[in-house]
Amino acid sequence: ITQKMLQSKCAQGWLAQRPSPIQSTPRPASRGLGSHIRQHNWQLRAAAEGTAATEAPKKAKPQKQQGGGKAEGGKVPDEAITPKSEDYSKWYLDIVAKAQLADYGPVRGTMVIRPYGFAIWEAIQKHLDAAFKSVGVENAYFPQLIPLSFIAKEAQHVEGFAPELALVTKGGGKDLEEVLAVRPTSETMVNHMLAQWIQSYRDLPMNLNQWCNVHRWEMRTRPFIRTLEFLWQEGHTAHATPEEAEEMAMRMVRIYERFAVEEAAMPVVAGRKSRAESFAGANCTYTIEAMMGDRRALQAGTSHNLGDNFAKAFGTQFLDSDGQQKHVHQSSWGVSTRLVGGLIMTHGDDKGLRLPPHLAPIQVVMIPIVKKEADRPAVMESISQLESAARSAGIRVKVDADERQTPGWKYNHWEMRGVPLRVEVGPRDVESKTCVVARRDKPGKEGKQMGVSAEPMAFVAHINTTLEEVQAGLLSDATVFREANIVDVTSYEELKQAIAAGKWARGGWSGSDADEKRVKDETQATLRCFPFDQPAGPHTCFMTGQPAPEVAIFAKSY
Repeated sequence: ITQKMLQSKCAQGWLAQRPSPIQSTPRPASRGLGSHIRQHNWQLRAAAEGTAATEAPKKAKPQKQQGGGKAEGGKVPDEAITPKSEDYSKWYLDIVAKAQLADYGPVRGTMVIRPYGFAIWEAIQKHLDAAFKSVGVENAYFPQLIPLSFIAKEAQHVEGFAPELALVTKGGGKDLEEVLAVRPTSETMVNHMLAQWIQSYRDLPMNLNQWCNVHRWEMRTRPFIRTLEFLWQEGHTAHATPEEAEEMAMRMVRIYERFAVEEAAMPVVAGRKSRAESFAGANCTYTIEAMMGDRRALQAGTSHNLGDNFAKAFGTQFLDSDGQQKHVHQSSWGVSTRLVGGLIMTHGDDKGLRLPPHLAPIQVVMIPIVKKEADRPAVMESISQLESAARSAGIRVKVDADERQTPGWKYNHWEMRGVPLRVEVGPRDVESKTCVVARRDKPGKEGKQMGVSAEPMAFVAHINTTLEEVQAGLLSDATVFREANIVDVTSYEELKQAIAAGKWARGGWSGSDADEKRVKDETQATLRCFPFDQPAGPHTCFMTGQPAPEVAIFAKSY
């Protein structure tokens, strides 16, 4: 495939895709995500009330804040978000904007990750980086600009990525001798270097990972879930035997599965992708699939057994102990900032985020309840002692002593941001040497614990125990929701009914690639995976009626 042919494929791919109706109207670069949402709300109200679309919305008269003390009042009108049941997409965008996770970038399809959103990504990085290093993976970095000829070397790879490539044709004011692709993934660049670094079996295995950004020219974008540029990690390993490469690919998908369940409180189905859904250029792709709050599937992480496909394309060989030159066998694997979107859609509610404590940038927010200035010194002294004890125990804590806002306003603000626990201290608490602890995962009185000891050791023990209860509760809620929305099917008609109802369909499968395409064309559902954990057989294919070696899960997805 020549460069001209590849450039033509890229252009045809871009032209063949159609932008989302939501994004078909150019958006002024100066408008942020919050402004975009407010404009959207105004247009909906105007349509409902028959108001002219050109008429500017009137500013609402500021309302006096209510609440204070230990009341749950003080709700802020501007903080309200669209209910999930009313408009799920709008609910998601509301949370991204109002929890200050991200905003639109000036280039269509890009996003700016704000500090709070990036802090969540840093927590994800911290856990996964430690897990990678525990199995002998080292971090490295490879160039973002990749010669287009590299990508053309692996036929399936170029076919899969051509429509998504961003190309650089000029540099320093001059036409480049060779067109460069902005990194969509790094298998080709990594293999170019491995071919130089690996000479002997003594150089193997080589286990590398990089934390970086990639670009894929997506036409339908959504913050964190699908954008032109996103952050991720991509692991690349080289091995002497196909068995070692397969073992590594499986080990990494299990690491992703364990992270999703234990740290993100996100129950996932781990399994094998079908041929049609596998990574371009891989022998086999493994995946973790999560069910979002609207029951769509999210591919939350993948691991690929690349075999020797890229090694043959790039001449990545080594001298084995038997004196023979052999191609290496490889794996690659990655997760991205898509996980942040997954956290929102797995755990979020109509008050905003609900973050699992293991990943929450702030695990505990402390709020003083002061009505009289004379009470402030004693209340703040008590909070200072609790804060010091929590920090010494490694708990991530924030004291919100801003006197410009009422306690009720603060409650709603930190609920929007998904902080797992809130600690309240007022004059009566100081007198009784106690405090109040409120859980984000349980609304109202159910989640409030009165009279919690303010003695440092007892307080820290209570907070640690409650944080783990919140972590387990979020996982339990998400698991119950998922299991209630997976339907076992025995016929194609049953599958269509399940998908039409918005559920996942699970059934025996031995269909062909053409059968799989038919399901996708007729229901918009794709084969998410063949789960590793298979129910007891025998199984019958719901499409063909023939014996099936295993069951597969079909669902609509992001």
